[in-house]
Amino acid sequence: MDKMEPELSDPFDHKKDSSRDALLEYLHKERSAERRVLEEMFSQFLREQRRGRRWRLYFRLFIVGYLLFLAWAGYNNDWDNLGLRPLAEDKKHTAVIDIAGPIAAGAPAGAQNVIKGLKAAFKDPDTRGVVLRINSPGGSPVQAGEIYDEIKRLRKKYPSIPLYAAVEDACLSGGYYIAAAADQIFADKASMVGSIGVVMFNFGFEKTLDKVGVEDRNLAAGHNKTFLNPFKPLVEDEVNHAKGLLDRIHAQFIQAVKDGRGHRLKTWKKDMFQGLFWTGDEAVELGLVDGLGSVDWIAREVIKADKVVNVTVEDHWMDRIGRRLTDTMAQALTRLVTSPPGLPAPR
Repeated sequence: MDKMEPELSDPFDHKKDSSRDALLEYLHKERSAERRVLEEMFSQFLREQRRGRRWRLYFRLFIVGYLLFLAWAGYNNDWDNLGLRPLAEDKKHTAVIDIAGPIAAGAPAGAQNVIKGLKAAFKDPDTRGVVLRINSPGGSPVQAGEIYDEIKRLRKKYPSIPLYAAVEDACLSGGYYIAAAADQIFADKASMVGSIGVVMFNFGFEKTLDKVGVEDRNLAAGHNKTFLNPFKPLVEDEVNHAKGLLDRIHAQFIQAVKDGRGHRLKTWKKDMFQGLFWTGDEAVELGLVDGLGSVDWIAREVIKADKVVNVTVEDHWMDRIGRRLTDTMAQALTRLVTSPPGLPAPR
């Protein structure tokens, strides 16, 4: 047999393998480096995105907080304590508070709002005088009395700040009750002023019920619980008691006017305190009003501070809705808790 000759190897194969491995290793390293670069770039991008979102969130929270702060500060009229009073208001001025419409609890001209405005006006170091701009047919003697008493208290606490009343169309009944506490009262010659009296409205429907065939079935515990029931004839004792209440409140009203106006009541007419009212020029003659003038005239000529700043406190419509809902829910809950099934709720 022929001997098989040994297979000869290519001396360059090893070099080719080494070059190939080196090339593959180099390419692998390049890919790894590119991957690391891409990963680093993507990580950096994510960090920037997170940082951007974080700062946007911080900025939005700051804006919301700032707006809430401004709303709180404005609602409380507390710029002085915070040291953030607007530069435009850093000047002497005349503070004006509007008393417009019925004077009643929960109304814009109620004691709560008016007293809050009065406190803010007197507390402001730049206030040179306060003017109550009154345009009201009257209202609750309790609300008017609270405002009257607060004016007297603030005038004693801040004796250097005068308070005036400026009458627009009407300053009647409770409106004049409040005005009587002012240092001076001014009105227009055609304003309606006075109506110093007290009224309790009541109606009688007993004959109407007879005509339509309806009978009154109201039940009550307590002899006087159906006091002045409009579906029954008047009872003399009840009428006398009601008149006594009105006379007492009327006397309080008259005394407040006398204390506030004093010797300025020039003419003691028989009907001055009997509910009549007069025009502004007639009221000057009677001493119910000191002179004729408007808010701007008082600020310019009397207080000597032309700039007028309105500090009237007004309820936001959301507050009014919320208060009504709260009252309704409270009444419903009270009836549910205090009224056994089948029995009427206490009134």
